[in-house]
Amino acid sequence: MDRRRFLTHAAAVAATAAVGSSVAQVSGAYPFDVVRQRAALPGLQAPVRIAWLTDLHHGEYVRTASVRAWVDAALGEAPDLVLLGGDLVDQTPGADADAELFAELARLRAPLGVLAVAGNHDHGRFRGIGPFVALLHGAGIETLVNRGIEVRPDLFVAGLDDFRNGRPDLGATLRDRPAAGATLLASHNPDVLPEVPTDIGLTLSGHTHGGQVVLPGVGALYTSSAYGDRFLAGWVEGPARGYVSRGLGVSTLPVRINCPAELTILDLVPAT
Repeated sequence: MDRRRFLTHAAAVAATAAVGSSVAQVSGAYPFDVVRQRAALPGLQAPVRIAWLTDLHHGEYVRTASVRAWVDAALGEAPDLVLLGGDLVDQTPGADADAELFAELARLRAPLGVLAVAGNHDHGRFRGIGPFVALLHGAGIETLVNRGIEVRPDLFVAGLDDFRNGRPDLGATLRDRPAAGATLLASHNPDVLPEVPTDIGLTLSGHTHGGQVVLPGVGALYTSSAYGDRFLAGWVEGPARGYVSRGLGVSTLPVRINCPAELTILDLVPAT
């Protein structure tokens, strides 16, 4: 059963169990947490701060005002590098034009650049990766589709096409990584983690929304992962090390229960 069907059927149960929990508003800026994480990255020669924004889902339930707040918060953290983790749009269009989304994303700036990967909703909305890549390019954002680039002599960033709706090629994605230095992999869907070589220092993902609806004593109702809640959120191992963000937007239902939206700031430091 897909996320939409499952959560729709579970909505009445979730609403009853969510007494005292916060329910997101349909429009405006959702409440969100700025989650700061610090970790060592093998091969890194100097610290790097990364803003990881994923699962914006601009469309049916997420409007441009929310994106504006997220961009402002990311810029306020002064990141060295900004990474966008896919599902920037929702498969179902909303009241605000896509042009407004990309105008907000164009405000993102970082010394090492602004990079993106695609998610399943991006593929679904645009019926192919080309228009999505073109819109991001127009906003000054480079999309990594099964390839990587060296953003600093000690840091190689690779981006995998969406694991569900794209044409992911992990071998091609990692082919050009140098023998020395750190490698950071961005993959919208964490289900790739069991296939990632363990010498890849860190894989960043989203997609699960942290469950979006998490009930006390029950857990996440749905994760959209073939591995259930194994890669639900936070630090995970597949056995390669990964970090899964709860994401910023919502899909299927305009609600988050016991699962606040997350803008992730990663302070990565050299391994000692």
